[in-house]
Amino acid sequence: MNAPLASVLFVCVHNAGRSQMAAGFLRHLAGDRVEVRSAGSVPGDRINPSAVEAMAEAGIDITDQKPKVLTTEAVRASDYVITMGCGDACPVFPGKNYLDWALEDPAGKGVEAVRPIRDEIRNRVEALIAEIDAKREA
Repeated sequence: MNAPLASVLFVCVHNAGRSQMAAGFLRHLAGDRVEVRSAGSVPGDRINPSAVEAMAEAGIDITDQKPKVLTTEAVRASDYVITMGCGDACPVFPGKNYLDWALEDPAGKGVEAVRPIRDEIRNRVEALIAEIDAKREA
């Protein structure tokens, strides 16, 4: 098995919705080509049930995931750090690719409201995979 092409850390406040959906899509779409992490600046106590349901509709099971606290080690170990509304809670290290994805927070919303957020995340994850692949082929 080859080493992953890149490592990606998704960060949102609670690590219960957006970052978990993004990590689920990246694991599903990139397989073991990309190392995937997710974390929250103030992790929730469980994954958002609407996010779980929306992802299940897309054929991806994230029920085994748990919100995790953001650590400087996770940031340091990642090539890409993608924030989703955590503002300045994310430590910044030189040489990392930082992206901020302005996405609506699915907290407290039903699955109908989470579906468009899920679809936007999928589009962004697909573009991210294309960028990672293009960098490795360059």
